[in-house]
Amino acid sequence: MSGFFADRRVVVTGGDGFLGRYVTAGLERRGCRNIGIPKIEDYDLVKMDNIVRMYEQMDPDIVVHLAAVVGGIGANQAHPGEFFYKNLIMGIQLMEQGRLRGIEKFVAIGTVCAYPKFTPAPFREENLWNGYPEETNAPYGLAKKMLLVQSQAYRAEYGFNSIFLLPVNLYGPGDNFDPASSHVIPALIKKCVDAVESGAAHIDCWGTGEVSREFIYAADAAEGILLATEHYNQAEAVNIGSGFEITIKDLAGQIAALTGFKGEIRWDKSKPDGQPRRCLDVSRAKKCFGFEAKTRFHEGLKATIDWYTTHRPA
Repeated sequence: MSGFFADRRVVVTGGDGFLGRYVTAGLERRGCRNIGIPKIEDYDLVKMDNIVRMYEQMDPDIVVHLAAVVGGIGANQAHPGEFFYKNLIMGIQLMEQGRLRGIEKFVAIGTVCAYPKFTPAPFREENLWNGYPEETNAPYGLAKKMLLVQSQAYRAEYGFNSIFLLPVNLYGPGDNFDPASSHVIPALIKKCVDAVESGAAHIDCWGTGEVSREFIYAADAAEGILLATEHYNQAEAVNIGSGFEITIKDLAGQIAALTGFKGEIRWDKSKPDGQPRRCLDVSRAKKCFGFEAKTRFHEGLKATIDWYTTHRPA
């Protein structure tokens, strides 16, 4: 630990959320003594006056912007306007107020959903602008991608130190298991665990199962974000991933085996698959700030399942 964070005031928006708890824990391990977490009950970061009040009260040197309105394919399809507006306005106003206050650094967290639908795999950062995102989550992905434009524009005109990171799909203990808004791993875990308990003979899954995804353990993603916060100060976007790709069908099979579900997995092909492939080129993160994901996928899945079976509501 270098002591970089010891005397800096760091605000983590979304610091009480899934990824945020891992980031704040990492800051504490690094000796950060002043961590600000603007909780939604106290600061609605969609509203400018709340953002100004947060900056005045917390007076950060660094802002790590994790807060987002997120969900799986179903949630994105149900709320495209909300996901676009809230994610865009939060980031734009937080960065602008940070610039006006002269903060040392702004860390903008993007999303793999920003990549074009048919990006060649593995996704390289320079491919970001080579097409339109997958339609079911394009409003969310584009709202986040605009923070890259803002970061680069502010660096060019004002010398403002803002960086932009692109994490792939997250999973791990503490994930969101609400069926209305969860992503694929927690959704599949819940389906399988519920089926085992009820004795159901099958579970139903969206799409064909043939598309692929890359996943990163949340603790690893947090480590990548903190390494970038400490060491990376350039305009180019950086992928944060594991470099591991798996089809949704194989993923469902692994989760079924780990949860003890032995029934049939049915695929509802009337439902959308989303992007055909997701797999990141992670070489830039390793080169620029020495980040490599450490957690093996099977181990991470088991830890996530164990956490869910221990912590889920009765």
